[in-house]
Amino acid sequence: MGVLNVTPDSFFDGGRYLRLGPALEHAEAMIQGGAAIIDVGGESTRPGAAGVSVEEELRRVIPVVEHLARAGRAVIAVDTSSPEVMLAAAAAGATLINDVRGLQRPGALAAAAGSGCAVCVMHMQGEPQTMQRQPRYEDVVAEVKQYLQGRVAACEAAGIGRDRIVIDPGFGFGKTVAHNLALVRQLPDFVSLRLPVLMGMSRKSTIAAITGRPGDDSLAGSVALAVAAVLRGAHIIRAHDVAETVDALKIAHAVQAGV
Repeated sequence: MGVLNVTPDSFFDGGRYLRLGPALEHAEAMIQGGAAIIDVGGESTRPGAAGVSVEEELRRVIPVVEHLARAGRAVIAVDTSSPEVMLAAAAAGATLINDVRGLQRPGALAAAAGSGCAVCVMHMQGEPQTMQRQPRYEDVVAEVKQYLQGRVAACEAAGIGRDRIVIDPGFGFGKTVAHNLALVRQLPDFVSLRLPVLMGMSRKSTIAAITGRPGDDSLAGSVALAVAAVLRGAHIIRAHDVAETVDALKIAHAVQAGV
């Protein structure tokens, strides 16, 4: 899954792809690099990020979704928590809704169910503005797993079949470095739920905290985390650096498969 943030303030690539032309060029580059899914987001969810209006999110996202869906080169996901954006993006050709709030906003569950799209429900402790202020858990893996099981049950009750559901433990969303590493280390606990598991670890601050390198020098750490997650059963890796990540995962797969 290639990340396409059409925002001015995302933590790694904010402002680079605000205009339609550069956004489409970057999407094509990620597809050529091996992305099967392009995840289009119009509202930053980095720590401390401010929200945007539905109208602004629609203005940023829908033209990009329309063009990418028309091209038919990849699955198009929309990274949103807003029911209005979910429905508009689905009408524009998106087929996956990726919601960091786990479809908990009023109307989001019904919108996702009615859209016909697949959904990815993620765990987040708190909201982006506050989530990194001393996150606490008694048992991060058990608590995140329980939350995701609850959201899956809510999706199913709303008419979203299990064949349309992906889960994401929410690496970096209301988690310390230790919490994040525990999620990766114990990823088989989430794989045991028998649903596709998505991991979004690319370029996040945990990498800089471990390596001591600045945040813009986190490619190697991002790729290493991707390999570690896939070797523990992750099915989808959400990445900024698609070609490099795909190459590393091909090598890891060849080693595992003996090819």
